[in-house]
Amino acid sequence: MKIGILKEPTGEARVALLPEAVKTLLSWGTAVVVESGAGQASFASDATYEAAGATIATREAILTTADMICGIQSLATTEISQMKPDAVLLAQMGALYNLDLTKFLLKEKRTAFSMELVPRTTRAQSMDVLSSMATVSGYKAALLAANSLPRFFPMFMTAAGSITPARVMVIGAGVAGLQAIATSKRLGATVYAFDVRKAAKEEVLSIGAKFIDVEGAKEDKGAGGYAVEQSEEYIQKQKDTIHEHAQKADAIITTAQIPGRKAPLLVEERTVLAMKPGSVIIDLAASSGGNCALSQPDQTVEVNGVRIFGVDNLATQLPQDASKMFGKNYLNFLKLIIKDAAINLNFEDDIVLGTCVCHAGEAKSPRVAQLLNQS
Repeated sequence: MKIGILKEPTGEARVALLPEAVKTLLSWGTAVVVESGAGQASFASDATYEAAGATIATREAILTTADMICGIQSLATTEISQMKPDAVLLAQMGALYNLDLTKFLLKEKRTAFSMELVPRTTRAQSMDVLSSMATVSGYKAALLAANSLPRFFPMFMTAAGSITPARVMVIGAGVAGLQAIATSKRLGATVYAFDVRKAAKEEVLSIGAKFIDVEGAKEDKGAGGYAVEQSEEYIQKQKDTIHEHAQKADAIITTAQIPGRKAPLLVEERTVLAMKPGSVIIDLAASSGGNCALSQPDQTVEVNGVRIFGVDNLATQLPQDASKMFGKNYLNFLKLIIKDAAINLNFEDDIVLGTCVCHAGEAKSPRVAQLLNQS
């Protein structure tokens, strides 16, 4: 079988599989064909891919001959139509958000896997691209906050006097939040963190941050580690607590998201107006509605001296290691669907089933099927 690796759209510096991953695929007996320039933004040249055993080809040649296409961003429908009828597509397709694409895949009877659907289970952790990329985003968010502040992160004792450490508040202590906390701590800031999940408190304290408690949160063990929607009473209490702490913060990093829903609004306009001039807000949820009332996707806005960064896809700013992590997740998943150098789809496997958007005109992922039934 032939696996194709395509160049990602403009603005995406990562590549689905680096040359080191190509070597692994070849050891399984597959052939790998790479679009010219696919790894250039990740500092992997065509020559490096060829040295690993891959073949360099045009985009059109890969689309029309590959048995499997591996990408990060999804393809346009016109390109999906060019693929072989039985070819398999793997990417982050946003299947729960981009219903038009999902319906197109069903109509065309395509076989597609959307990697953000990988179940949040212990067995699937090594395939979880969302967690891997959240690690990168959390790290970069802390660096962006430190680089954007008009003051130091750490405490300094100098002949010119003492400099107190910056105060950072991280909202949402999932993978991205915990990485933002850890990185901010390494840079010397005093860090406070908030999360509605009780389980997050122990993790926050274990890496040296202070936890902001708001009693009365609703939890759901079946939410796969994500936060769930809260009551109006709790949400208001939460906003009041965040407002109180935000006034003392030099930087706020927000990471709170709920799969398939608009991001919860946690930092109100009144809170931004109450913050110190020179403070910054890094909103990692800007693309899904934003945790801050004033954030704009892919834009930086300034309100009353407070800069608000509506950042999206920070992982692409560390393309080498982000691609390495993404590729490792892919290889671990591909082990489940490639047997004896051929595609072998076992839908008895909960990971294969849960990640598969559709196959032979049928929605396979229970989450996708449920959403389509509701639409």
